[in-house]
Order: sequence, then structure tokens, then C-alpha cells
Amino acid sequence: MTSTERQLRLTVAALMYATGEHQRDLGHGLKLSQAQVSRKQSGRAVWSLADLDRLAAHYEIPVPDLLCGADHAVSRLPARRRAAVIGGTQSVITP
Repeated sequence: MTSTERQLRLTVAALMYATGEHQRDLGHGLKLSQAQVSRKQSGRAVWSLADLDRLAAHYEIPVPDLLCGADHAVSRLPARRRAAVIGGTQSVITP
């Protein structure tokens, strides 16, 4: 595993945390299964260039920002994509 692959996995994890997403949510947004996301995040599979394009579209940030590290990528998230509570979820509970 290269340092770039490791950095991307850390960046994706940070983005998921900042947006309150779980692997299932990210998979749905990328048209992947939760198991596929899990394999990519654990290093058993790699994020492809096509995946990078989909990640960028999903998080509404440019691809280069995904490759500049977790802190930078999270700082580029649009406000509407951030969870109200970091580490929380964006789920809406209706009474």
C-alpha cells in the first residue's frame, strides 16, 4: 500500500466523520455496496480514478482537494454537507 492510498483512505474517513455518513451512506452515494466501501477503506481494495471522480462529486469538492490530506479536504466541504454535530449524523427524525 502506498502512502497516497493510505492518505486517501484517511481523507475519506475524515469526510465521512465530518458529514455524519456511514459506509452504507457513502456506498449509496457512489453506487457501491457497503462491503465494497469497507474493502476500499480497509486497504483490501484500492480507490480507482473513477472512484475519485465520484467521491469528489459526492462531497462537492474538487479531486485535487481529496489528495491534499484530510484536514484540507474537510475544510473544503460546503457548509450544507457538514453534520450539525461532528461525528453525528444527518438523519432527520420526524415526530
